[in-house]
Amino acid sequence: MFSCSYSAVLTGMEADIIKVEADVSDGLPMFSLVGYLSAEAKEAKDRVRISIKNSGFKIPPKKIIVNLSPADIRKEGTAFDLPIAVSVLTAFGHILQEKLEKVMLIGELSLDGTVHSISGVLPMVYQSKQEGFRTCIVPKENEKEGAMIEGIHVIGVSSLQEVIWFLQEIKKIPPIKIDREQMIVSEMNKRQLDFSDVTGQKLMKRAIEIAVSGMHNLLMMGPPGSGKTMLAKRIPSIMPIMTFQESMEVSKIHSITGLLGKENAFVLQRPFRSPHHSITTSALVGGGKVPKPGEISLANGGVLFLDELPEFNKNVIELLRQPLEEGYINIARLNGNYRYPSDFMLVAAANPCNCGYYPDRSRCNCSINQVKRYLGKISRPLLDRIDIFTEVFEVEYKEITEKKIGESSEEIRKRVEKARQIQVSRYKEEGILFNSQLNGRNIGKYCSLKKEEKELIEQVFYQYHLSARAYHRILKVARTIADLDGEEEIKARHLSEAICYRSMDKKYWG
Repeated sequence: MFSCSYSAVLTGMEADIIKVEADVSDGLPMFSLVGYLSAEAKEAKDRVRISIKNSGFKIPPKKIIVNLSPADIRKEGTAFDLPIAVSVLTAFGHILQEKLEKVMLIGELSLDGTVHSISGVLPMVYQSKQEGFRTCIVPKENEKEGAMIEGIHVIGVSSLQEVIWFLQEIKKIPPIKIDREQMIVSEMNKRQLDFSDVTGQKLMKRAIEIAVSGMHNLLMMGPPGSGKTMLAKRIPSIMPIMTFQESMEVSKIHSITGLLGKENAFVLQRPFRSPHHSITTSALVGGGKVPKPGEISLANGGVLFLDELPEFNKNVIELLRQPLEEGYINIARLNGNYRYPSDFMLVAAANPCNCGYYPDRSRCNCSINQVKRYLGKISRPLLDRIDIFTEVFEVEYKEITEKKIGESSEEIRKRVEKARQIQVSRYKEEGILFNSQLNGRNIGKYCSLKKEEKELIEQVFYQYHLSARAYHRILKVARTIADLDGEEEIKARHLSEAICYRSMDKKYWG
């Protein structure tokens, strides 16, 4: 007898529908899987055969062939265990074929028939809905994740036997339902780190507000203990609340990497990723034998914080140059090309030397050559892609002991959202959202200068030997400062402040 069921496989950010066909015939008893399978997919035949036996079903000694189609797509992972088992049992007559119409099956089986969770359920369920499937059977642990997709019934199951009873209509399992509004409210009410906790550092808070308002990349330079990490961790708290579409994209990335679960079935807060400086190339930008998103994709829509930037492997951080410009990362493999989004805000922190106290010669004993060698780990091309450079100074004793509460994140976020709305309205015909996304074609249109401002930027251009990219970034930062002030035109004071943020690197790399 012949039967078929449906499953899905991840290819980059999307999922492809896989048809799982099973044929049972007379002949030498065997169980064969075909269809361009990875090692873990090939091992499914042993897991499936034993789990079927331990679930109370008998398989007569027959010739069983299971084909996963289309054959030109590589089948990675263990999500095919459940559909293979169901197809085989259907071929033996335990389930009617019509019960599998428009039904998606996803899940890994253990030897006792238990259905285990897998990664990537969210994009799989989303694609199933797009393809017109009515029901999606997923592991119990992934049901909340799948239920975030509207328009398709998501059934959470714990065992193979439960799946069979459901398809035989012996047991009714209601589709999981989630109160999305309540989930969003509950997530928003969770306490975040707040800028009111930060003592002093008014200049840094101003620079961070500007950076977030225009999604500009930021580098903080200062001695150890001055508060660089503390400030960076609070940046997501002043970023605008994510829209549902943004949350869906971020959640899909986290689902693919297996970071979603029972408790966090959907990402509602802006991501904040802070990898250790020992991170590898594949872990940062994505890739591997089975391509997966890296830290730059997990930070999509939020913040990628690189603490102690000079300590990172130079070859690793140089790979950030293209994603910072493009907003995505392309990974080429023999099996195909994968594109992952990487539209993040880069925030980096660095000490000015090995000991961290340069240019304070009362505490720093590093030679000029040692300082240059330490900072030389950060290349000029990467520095050119950072919009704002700021110095973080040590907090004075008086500021530490003061009981004055600083401005809250909510107050700062209101100003940021107002500036963001100005940008969205201005660029509605351009297909961009932030000032940082302006390119050479439209920067002249939206960052036009009058005579006084032109003379100022021309003087700075020659004085600091700016590159064309650095010049454009000064204009984009000035545009953001003007938006925060509610000004239509870029004034000299906006340009001067932007130049100050850009010229700081000359002090260390000049």
